[in-house]
Amino acid sequence: MFENFEFVNPTLFWLLLLLPVLTIWYLWKRNKQTATLKISSLKGFKTGKNWLAKLKPILFVLRLLALASIIVALARPRTVDESTRIKTTKGIDIVMAIDVSASMLARDLKPNRLEALKTVAARFIQARPNDRIGLVEYAGESFTKTPLTSDKTVVLSSLKNMKYNTVIEGGTAIGMGLGTAVNRLKESRAKSKVIILLTDGVNNSGFIDPKIASELAIEFGIKVYTIGLGTNGLAMSPIGLRRDGSFQYGNIQVEIDEELLKEIAQTTGGQYFRATSTTKLNEIYDEINKLEKTDIEEFKYTNYEEIFRPLVFLALVLLGIELLLRYTVFRSFV
Repeated sequence: MFENFEFVNPTLFWLLLLLPVLTIWYLWKRNKQTATLKISSLKGFKTGKNWLAKLKPILFVLRLLALASIIVALARPRTVDESTRIKTTKGIDIVMAIDVSASMLARDLKPNRLEALKTVAARFIQARPNDRIGLVEYAGESFTKTPLTSDKTVVLSSLKNMKYNTVIEGGTAIGMGLGTAVNRLKESRAKSKVIILLTDGVNNSGFIDPKIASELAIEFGIKVYTIGLGTNGLAMSPIGLRRDGSFQYGNIQVEIDEELLKEIAQTTGGQYFRATSTTKLNEIYDEINKLEKTDIEEFKYTNYEEIFRPLVFLALVLLGIELLLRYTVFRSFV
């Protein structure tokens, strides 16, 4: 309730110490001005207005309350309403090109490579609120899953629905995936354009050479980070389909064209990473997140509402009541 409430001059509250001092002074003066007379009987005195004499100190109380109101008003109570507007001064457009070939169902990452990647990538997307992000998926061919957008709900929904399917031609067309991602970024006017290309295999299909796609990225000023996904050695991977349509698994040697991925990253100004576990994949996306910082400008607005005026008005009302009572009801006792 009091989070947005403050006093501009809180040191003036020391003046409230005057109140007990004035009270002591008033009691001392009142006792000193009161005479004592001893008589044998009060029958000869009228006592009809004795209650007014007893209520006379209310005049001092009213004046004291008026003084307290004025002191609090001088301390300038006010409410503070702060709002912040963030403006992106150097936005980054990012396209994530993700391999969705059958090998991404390998179980060296839990529950499999593709699902582990989707979890980590979702966290990366949520950590980039000021950037536009798009998704490209590829296997033996590629297509845009989500164009560049600042709507993270749309991107996260598309990422969640990304899965292996038999509609896309089988294989791993790294050049096609990279080429499609470049095509999504070539018209971008962002200060920085980035592609995060992930694969778990070697380029074995598609009609675009990865090196040509890299040259296109350089021409359009696009930086490419490449990630090789898969453990070292053998991995439990799909080796064929059963009659019921499910995959049959077996231990297969993990083969990633690291030389190609390193070359793509180096020539475009990016970096190559090898993710052998979910933990390592998390670290890689965290590293990319740190490397590609978005410059933002923060505007802070503060609105103050002064509320000392009602206290001043209250003090005037109290003084007015005190004067009215002093020169009417208590006039004979003044």
